[in-house]
Amino acid sequence: MNRGEIWWVEEPELGRRPACVLTRQEAIAVLRRVTVVPATRTLRSIPTEVELGPEDGMPDRCALSLDNVRTVPKALLTEQITSLTAARMREVCTALDRALGC
Repeated sequence: MNRGEIWWVEEPELGRRPACVLTRQEAIAVLRRVTVVPATRTLRSIPTEVELGPEDGMPDRCALSLDNVRTVPKALLTEQITSLTAARMREVCTALDRALGC
C-alpha cells in the first residue's frame, strides 16, 4: 500500500467504494489505520475536489472529495484500483489545502 494509490474500501455501513490513500509514505507500514479521501460519482467542479476518469485508471468518472477525508483501518482496503501520477497528487494536495483552510 502506498500514498497516492486508489483502493476499493469495504466499509460495513457504506459498502464498497474507491478511496485514495493520503497518509505519508513513511507512516503507512507502521500504522494500523490510514487517511483516505473517498471518490464520488457526484461531480460538483468545486476547488475541494479532484476529478478523475479512465485516463487515471478509474473505471468511471468520479471526483475525490477532499471535504470528506477520513481515517480507516487498513484491513478495509481490499483491492488496488490504480495509482495517481505525481501531477495528480499535487492537485489532491492543493484541494486538501483548500478544504482545510490551512
